[in-house]
Amino acid sequence: IMVVPTPRDERNALVLAAAALAGVDRVFAIGGAQAVAALAYGTDTIPQVDKIVGPGNAYVAAAKRRVFGTVGIDMIAGPSEVLVIADASANPDWVAMDLFAQAEHDEMAQSILLSPDADLIAGVFDSIARLLPEQPRKQVIAASLKNRGALIQVRNMAEACQIANQIAPEHLELAVTDAVPLLEQIRHAGAIFIGHFSSESLGDYCAGPNHVLPTSGSARFSSPLGVYDFQKRSSIIEISASGAQNLGSIASVLARGEGLTAHARAAELRCEK
Repeated sequence: IMVVPTPRDERNALVLAAAALAGVDRVFAIGGAQAVAALAYGTDTIPQVDKIVGPGNAYVAAAKRRVFGTVGIDMIAGPSEVLVIADASANPDWVAMDLFAQAEHDEMAQSILLSPDADLIAGVFDSIARLLPEQPRKQVIAASLKNRGALIQVRNMAEACQIANQIAPEHLELAVTDAVPLLEQIRHAGAIFIGHFSSESLGDYCAGPNHVLPTSGSARFSSPLGVYDFQKRSSIIEISASGAQNLGSIASVLARGEGLTAHARAAELRCEK
């Protein structure tokens, strides 16, 4: 089941084609928090589901938080983020445009550059000033960069990696000559883009991995949406008579230590001959 908003009653053929390729067999023209509520509780026309996944605006995130427990969710997505770690080999125009690509999402998007190279930072600053006026969404980009953008000179790449792990960004670009040593130091990031040609925008659309990613620092304990989010497991326990003899005494001691006598007796009865 897929829900998708249809502004001005326009049905996007590309979205429907992607849904068909993904095996979606029912599509409902509804979006926003009301779509989350409909999926969580069901309506006369929309069936109740077991899990809701996918990004949305702040209202969608709040709605998913509210219905969690009634249904499963993938994550609570916040404003989008990119963190670029770059060295002197990076192209300032490319870096600036990658920052723009994130900033144009909305005014709360976060776009940060970390580099030990002062000349690169100055070059990116100049590129931003030169390229911004020609962007169709320049007002959103400008507000986003003002609110949550930064060009930061670090002492070295080790410090850049430490900061990256503290931020735990949704998108992390390693725009450096040799990314492997840095990659080994990164512990927390939703998606990591290696090298100068690995633009975050390619990951958004067609690089391959799912681009529903943890935000707001949640990459410290969350992973990108993937196949495992659509699977669940059950524990299966079968214990023989001799196994019950061995485990029963252990369970009895632990249960009595916890003050749960019925638990202990349930185990002990299976030990009695």
